[in-house]
Amino acid sequence: MTRGHSTGRNPAARLRGTAAGLLTAALAVAAHSIGSGAPPTGAVVAQLAVLAATVGALAATIARAADARVLLGLLAAGQLCGHLILSAVGHHHAAAPVPPAVVMLAAHSVAVGAGALLIAASERLCRAVSRAVRAAARIVAAPVAFAPVLVVGQSDQPLRSALLLAASMSHRGPPVSRYS
Repeated sequence: MTRGHSTGRNPAARLRGTAAGLLTAALAVAAHSIGSGAPPTGAVVAQLAVLAATVGALAATIARAADARVLLGLLAAGQLCGHLILSAVGHHHAAAPVPPAVVMLAAHSVAVGAGALLIAASERLCRAVSRAVRAAARIVAAPVAFAPVLVVGQSDQPLRSALLLAASMSHRGPPVSRYS
């Protein structure tokens, strides 16, 4: 195990990464859809997908991301990058009546904090369930004792393959001349 990165032995790491990536994309799309009145389209969706995959991969591979504080930082950075992506392409909050910036920042903060806590708690639950299932499978899958198989080394009867080979050979040869 390398320092700071998981090697895939944690069954919940992929789930943590998937949840972090999906939360990043869903929260960015939902917040800006409410703010502008229309969901993002086109290349912006692809950029948000890349952002979500990056946040998800980081959350899955960084071993310390199991800590809610580290996960909170990853999710907050994902929201900041999502906001910058949406703002860079002109997805502004002017088409619909929007709440003040402080209210939006508070809503993002609460959603990211709640998401980080839920993801961290679900990871702990997943690890506990995985340990219980492994322990139960170890008990159920105990090796079954079999009687040893006896192998006979020699026999007074020839093998069937030898009998078939002997039966397929012809013992007839050319005629023998009398004067040889």
